[in-house]
Amino acid sequence: MRVDLFDFDLPPENIALRPASPRDSARLLLARGAAALEDRVVRDLPSLLRAGDVLVFNDTRVIPAQLEGRRGEARIGVTLHKRLGLRQWQAFLRNAKRVREGDRIDFGADVTAIAGARDADGGVTLDFEGEEPVEILLERAGTMPLPPYIASKRPTDARDRSDYQTMFAREDGAVAAPTAALHFTPELMAAIEAAGVLTQTLTLHVGAGTFLPVKAEDTDDHRMHAEWGRIDAEAADRLNAARAAGGRLIAVGTTSLRLLESAAGEDGVIRPFADETRIFITPGYRFRAVDGLMTNFHLPRSTLFMLVSALMGRERMQAVYAHAIAQGYRFYSYGDSSLLLPQE
Repeated sequence: MRVDLFDFDLPPENIALRPASPRDSARLLLARGAAALEDRVVRDLPSLLRAGDVLVFNDTRVIPAQLEGRRGEARIGVTLHKRLGLRQWQAFLRNAKRVREGDRIDFGADVTAIAGARDADGGVTLDFEGEEPVEILLERAGTMPLPPYIASKRPTDARDRSDYQTMFAREDGAVAAPTAALHFTPELMAAIEAAGVLTQTLTLHVGAGTFLPVKAEDTDDHRMHAEWGRIDAEAADRLNAARAAGGRLIAVGTTSLRLLESAAGEDGVIRPFADETRIFITPGYRFRAVDGLMTNFHLPRSTLFMLVSALMGRERMQAVYAHAIAQGYRFYSYGDSSLLLPQE
């Protein structure tokens, strides 16, 4: 499909630079099938779901994967995006032309790495020196990897260490937050439980490739970045049992959705999964595991806007986004949310 079919104009003032406070006070745009859109707030969520439904969260934890270093006199910006080994990561480099294979990059705080070969995804392999775990080095020298549309407008600060982490964050490895889950609070989770709605956590380590623009003119020519995910046998059994009993699986975020769809067979049964996925969901895709999606508002021409268009229909999502823009919804990672239920 032509990528320009997924374009839209977004006023800069609709881009959120800080999250709502409290988190569950963010706005929620409800889209049920072809029914009229409803302007809600996130804390309404328990009343919008049914007892027996399952909210599926991603428990990945964002690491401070943004680094500023030097190679000689050259300033080098680094965003780690995929772990390759105990001390080895793939990274996107700013000012990459000043770095050759074998060069040492000094990030200060006794953190250094040796540049390796360039990879097919346009990044560079970095081997961190020393014996300390890389996570310890990043806590010392790294900052939270805010998306470009936020980082270009303000510097990362101490508040982002907590703001850009969900309450479910447990498994280290993401370089971008599963942002739909940023809206949840302990109070909201208690209300969800009281409503008879079930919950399940999975792990997908979100990569920086999620922010890369689609440069191809046709979706067939776009290459997705790989992300590693895991669904254990117990979680798969619980999800399959809930669906068999009539409950709906509502993915909280596109990361949870991509992992569920990667693990589901043609029969819709979710199987244990521990592997990389490059799943690219565009209109025409037949969803196997997911019955709905809670997600923030995405960039124009992005793979994520293509995904929600596959779930709800492209024209429907263009109308949803036009409504959100007109009503002043806040977009992107720190922005408001939507609840998309295609079959209602």
